[in-house]
Amino acid sequence: MRTVQARATLLAKGLGVGGRSVTVFAQNPFVVRGPDGREIPGTKIIVSDVPISLANVVIEDALKKKGVKMRSSLKMEGIRDKEGKLTEWLSGRHFAYIDVPEILMERMLNIGQFKAKIFYKEMAEANLCFASHKSGHRAVDCPMKNKNDESSNEEPENSYFRLYFGRKSGIMSKPVISDAVKRAKAEALWGLFVADSLAMPVHWFYNPSDIKKNYGNWLTGYVAPSNRHPSSILRLSAVDGSGRGSSSSSEAVIGNVILHDKLKYWTGGNSSNHYHQGMKAGDNTLNAVMALKELQTMNRVDHNLIAPERDVRGSVLSDYVAFMTTPGSHNDTYAESFHRAFFKDWMKGDKPTEASKLLEFAEERSKTHMAGHPDHQLAVIGSLVATIPWIVRNAHRSEKDCAQSAVDFVRLTHPVPSLIQYVDTYARLLHAVINGKDLKSEVLRVFGHSIFGGPSNRDRILSILDKAESVPRGSEARLELYQELTSMLGSACYIEGAMKSMMLLALEFSDDFQAGVLANANCGGENCHRGAALGALLGAAAANQKQGGVPAKLKDGLCSLKLDIQKAVTEMNEGF
Repeated sequence: MRTVQARATLLAKGLGVGGRSVTVFAQNPFVVRGPDGREIPGTKIIVSDVPISLANVVIEDALKKKGVKMRSSLKMEGIRDKEGKLTEWLSGRHFAYIDVPEILMERMLNIGQFKAKIFYKEMAEANLCFASHKSGHRAVDCPMKNKNDESSNEEPENSYFRLYFGRKSGIMSKPVISDAVKRAKAEALWGLFVADSLAMPVHWFYNPSDIKKNYGNWLTGYVAPSNRHPSSILRLSAVDGSGRGSSSSSEAVIGNVILHDKLKYWTGGNSSNHYHQGMKAGDNTLNAVMALKELQTMNRVDHNLIAPERDVRGSVLSDYVAFMTTPGSHNDTYAESFHRAFFKDWMKGDKPTEASKLLEFAEERSKTHMAGHPDHQLAVIGSLVATIPWIVRNAHRSEKDCAQSAVDFVRLTHPVPSLIQYVDTYARLLHAVINGKDLKSEVLRVFGHSIFGGPSNRDRILSILDKAESVPRGSEARLELYQELTSMLGSACYIEGAMKSMMLLALEFSDDFQAGVLANANCGGENCHRGAALGALLGAAAANQKQGGVPAKLKDGLCSLKLDIQKAVTEMNEGF
């Protein structure tokens, strides 16, 4: 560099190469010299098997406590394609440059409640066994290795590369699932549909007092929506893509491709049309119907839970397109932005319908949007509804694999990078509860996550709730407190605020399903999709409590989907 100032600017801002920002290191991370001028050996360390959403600084602190001398900050690892070119996909692994440790590190590293795997090339050179995590022999010769164990001495292959470029088949053996897990899976699904349906008539009532004005009192059960919505902006929603926009277009998705007989409610003269016009008490919104269709497809194409996840995703997408483009396939009036955006792009191409072609389209579309300018209208809590069947499907697998499955699907429907850490966090939370963990304890842990403001924000909310204990539970004053808190945390659809509100209600009603889903409905705002995510958590928790599950009267009160839900849930658990 010609000047110190120019060098400092380069280090601070990095380089722009091919539209990407490239970090510039102050020195070659592999070449560091001591005071005597001798080179200090360096290496690259890889940390895996931790949540995508775990902050780099937390991992760095754990490494430093083990005596690791960092040469660079920790970063997320990108994935290269078959030609060796870097893609926009992230592997889920973290890496940094470090001094080669004087003493060989152990293969496993405790980071809070997680057990991370670490690797650097000197481990392989020292014959570090990947089965016992001890040096001096390889896994194939490990004396501790069970003869039936299928582990190898190879570093586990990158899961994203395997899924997207097919280096392994991904076929698994039929799992054994305990009765407790089967029961929690079923109740999580019932909870989704019940909570969504209870909230449907007051969906997007951003002023909760309008609930009482329109329905005469707070909701205590299923009711049909009134034709009029006090804060409707349905007519402002784009008919040809996501967000707000044109109410008339030659490329309109609404009316031409999906929601075939509903365009009149989007473009008519009535500015107060309800989003769920004409639906009956106990009916479900479109996202919940989509979740049921996903479950039905999973039962049909892979009931034994042995097929590669990528193949199942293709079948789910194929059935989704067929369902959405068939007139009269459901009775909802509204389709979220992600539906409209998906079919806007689908219309521009060959309109694939066959599973493999449709999957290729969705993967390529996802790559384009993730690498370009993601549509932040899609970073919403409605995305979690579509992931719940995937979490339930993979609840018997590890927390990491279960969360990865949910993330892999949501990338195809909601290709927004900022959404991934929230999906990953929710998937791990629901997975834990389905597998018998205490909901309240798990929510308290998650609430302290940096993406929700960290421990200080969690403690602030807990302090408010502690003071609220003077207000009787079940009283109108207590409900008004929840309404105020959800409004403060976020009552709209955007993921961070909506998840905070959802977790607040999960914390307060961790042992009372019915009270929790009714409070959610009466808090208004984005209560259907927030409710679906909440209902799945409360339902799974109830399965392992004295409640025994979702109350029968709430299951019986469901309308159009009740028999289909009952059949799909029963089929899901048959034979395990």
